[in-house]
Amino acid sequence: MTHHRIGLAVAALALVAALVGLGSNGGTVAGAPGGSLTISSPAFGNGAAIPVQYTCKGADISPPLTWSAPLGAALVVDDPDAVNGLYIHWIVIGIAPGSGSTGDGQVPAGGTTLPNTAGQPAYTGPCPPTGTGTHHYRFTLYQLPNDYQLPGLAGAQAAQTIAGAATAQAQFTGTFGG
Repeated sequence: MTHHRIGLAVAALALVAALVGLGSNGGTVAGAPGGSLTISSPAFGNGAAIPVQYTCKGADISPPLTWSAPLGAALVVDDPDAVNGLYIHWIVIGIAPGSGSTGDGQVPAGGTTLPNTAGQPAYTGPCPPTGTGTHHYRFTLYQLPNDYQLPGLAGAQAAQTIAGAATAQAQFTGTFGG
């Protein structure tokens, strides 16, 4: 009986260690259909400050990203702390199945950028108003078929539709202060 309890305790500790490890650099969803769905950035860790060059106070270009999307994916970058409600900074659909990466200012290969909250089919970096504190920017990769289409949708409506159609998601967050 004692060996059984020790075994259960070791298994529980291993599970906790695995869950804590997921939050260190990026988001992972194990067990997603077709394999693991992951997203991270080599420029900053999960929960860390976004470097200035990826914000309106710098070059305002998208950060480098790495991901794994076994069935294809869509990317949504948003700010839930925005003064006037959820602000969508970037939406990319049609991300090909498999692993991939981008460099500074690049769109995932084969991806299509939809209009963000500002109506621009582009990345717009963090730019919170002065005095609004630290904002959290979520980089969410949604598992969708590579041929998933969103005709005529943009901004929050497109993001909501993508989230509703996804079979899995992975996320990491960066911060930036106003």
